[in-house]
Amino acid sequence: MAEIEKMSELIRDNASQEQEDKRTKFGTRFLTDPDSVFKHNAWDNVEWDEEQETAAKQIAMKHADHKASQDKLDELERDAVKHWDEFYSVHNNHFFKDRQWLFTEFHELHGAAQECSSDMKLQQNISCTQTKLEEQNADQNLLSDSTFKLLEVGCGVGNTVFPILKTNKNPNLKVYCCDFSSTAVDIVKSHPDYDTKRCHAFVYDITDEQAAVPIEKESLDVIIMIFVLSAISPEKMSEAIKRLACYLKLGGMFLFRDYGRYDMAQLRFKENRCLSENFYVRGDGTRVYFFTQDELKDMFEKAGLKEKEIVVDRRLQVNRVRQLKMFRVWIQCKFCKPVGSE
Repeated sequence: MAEIEKMSELIRDNASQEQEDKRTKFGTRFLTDPDSVFKHNAWDNVEWDEEQETAAKQIAMKHADHKASQDKLDELERDAVKHWDEFYSVHNNHFFKDRQWLFTEFHELHGAAQECSSDMKLQQNISCTQTKLEEQNADQNLLSDSTFKLLEVGCGVGNTVFPILKTNKNPNLKVYCCDFSSTAVDIVKSHPDYDTKRCHAFVYDITDEQAAVPIEKESLDVIIMIFVLSAISPEKMSEAIKRLACYLKLGGMFLFRDYGRYDMAQLRFKENRCLSENFYVRGDGTRVYFFTQDELKDMFEKAGLKEKEIVVDRRLQVNRVRQLKMFRVWIQCKFCKPVGSE
């Protein structure tokens, strides 16, 4: 029974997220009539009142008053790879669904270059014709002769990688993907759609400054990281972002999505699961952190990247059968490597 409880904790959390995979771009469905709350599965940009915000803070503070010991923290850090290997060994490629929603939220995955610069003169040198053509290529996913290199950090079993390979028709597309679980990488490589000409999967721990990376610095157009940074120790996050950012070319984009502060998943943790403030351990030994916008902005800017978008995806999900309300909070970001002087 204990093992079932451990696995069901992740399953419940993942099921709620995967329910949203079928959605259109967030921010399009608003709850204007409270009596209509159970007419749909989810509502966008739901405002929290002061009472709800205060209650959430009190729960998190109560968690922090009962933090785990340093010995427990050290043990979980040592065994991090083991816990994720066990997770993927159990679930193989049957746990997560393919993330088709990524192409709605991140049109950059289609391959259109996104130039980033504060130098307005440089921007003015870009012709309107070329700009419109790039936008058209992004929207219609036209074939391109230009090389497009992308890295997914924390690829798991390929639920982002394979939709990208299928959707992006650029013949010169090269997708790199990494995970620090060798079990996950083996599953990616065994997938029938894994093509070594277009994809290269490798084991990589983003917290290891000595780890080798089979990618040239300043060569990537896009880095994408989805629900990954939250799984590592908070004190290692900033340096990990810095190491990754050096592989982006000038004008390259870093696409990010992860858990926001006071998400339902945070508030439902039991007190003995808190490792440090806003950092928790699940029943199976995997860990999760819950971010604020300011924290993420600070880390990415310290890595030399410039904010293009930071939005809080504050969602009200409902169970219409059981008449339950579930408040989810995710943060979605786009940062770019600046071109020209600041």
